Amino acid sequence: MTAALRVVVADDQALVRAGFRMILTADGIDVVAEATTGVEAVDAVHRHRPDVVLMDIRMPDMDGLAAARQILTGVGEAPRIIMLTTFDLDQYVYAALTAGASGFLLKDVTPEQLVAAVRLVRSGDALLAPAITRRLVQRFAQHDTDPPAIHRDLSALTPRELEVLGLLAHGLSNAELAGRLHLSEATVKTHVARILAKLGLRDRVQAVVVAYRTGLVSP
Repeated sequence: MTAALRVVVADDQALVRAGFRMILTADGIDVVAEATTGVEAVDAVHRHRPDVVLMDIRMPDMDGLAAARQILTGVGEAPRIIMLTTFDLDQYVYAALTAGASGFLLKDVTPEQLVAAVRLVRSGDALLAPAITRRLVQRFAQHDTDPPAIHRDLSALTPRELEVLGLLAHGLSNAELAGRLHLSEATVKTHVARILAKLGLRDRVQAVVVAYRTGLVSP
């Protein structure tokens, strides 16, 4: 029997926490703790070792970004973190993604989208719609007046892996990658896994950020 998916909900608004708990619990997901500040969120993660954290960006004492950084740089296997925001182009979301968060959700997310998102990141995938990925990365990458050349770390990738990474940066799903490259989805997943391993990345979100920041893909 598969173990229940364990989640911590961190948000300073009681109604948001209650609503998310109700939605997740109804789908068989175990909300092991709630937090109202970033400090509480870090403590809850240390005590309960959840699979996923739903983390509001703006909270008292310690904001969600600082809390996410502490959690993701801690000892042991870190949970997947989904940032919660009111605005889909919040600069703090971009900072969170570069720090290792697995994606973000708007607070007006539907129940179906919330459940799907939590299950998606738990499986190791990333949570960013292709259009939002491009808008988010392009908005903040364009502030670099001198776009960097391809980073030497990318030299570890094969030509096919570079091609896959470039397409990932344009928001293509595994199914779309398979169709574009005339490969099976299983082969695409293998390529993606090797890219993440070679570059030391947690998931596809970080791969997208790296593709833009290294100049492999231009905003």
